[in-house]
Amino acid sequence: MNATETRALLDRYISAYNRMDIPAMLLTVHSDIEFKNISGGVVNATAIGATELRALAEQSISLFSERHQEILSFEYTETHAAVTIAFRAIIARDLPNGLKKDQVLELSGRTDFEFKDGLILKITDIS
Repeated sequence: MNATETRALLDRYISAYNRMDIPAMLLTVHSDIEFKNISGGVVNATAIGATELRALAEQSISLFSERHQEILSFEYTETHAAVTIAFRAIIARDLPNGLKKDQVLELSGRTDFEFKDGLILKITDIS
């Protein structure tokens, strides 16, 4: 994939994420998808395969009444892309980690992507 095709794929993935449209998100990922979320140097979520990613996505949408990711920068190679992301969400209910219902959560970070067969093969979120 070239840079334009890669960016379009990532835009489709993030748009589906923002809409909380899990079926549309899964259309952009390879069946062998590997997902990892790293926050503060600690891996706090992983999923291997589309089935696990679907389950993780279904679990995570209940945490937010709304959420939005925006790509701030985009770096591309033939097999990888790295994007800087701004994330904003509103918490849907009080959470065990101390976040409260209606609290606004704003983070920035980087997401690294790898590709195979025109789809996203690996996603590593780092914040």
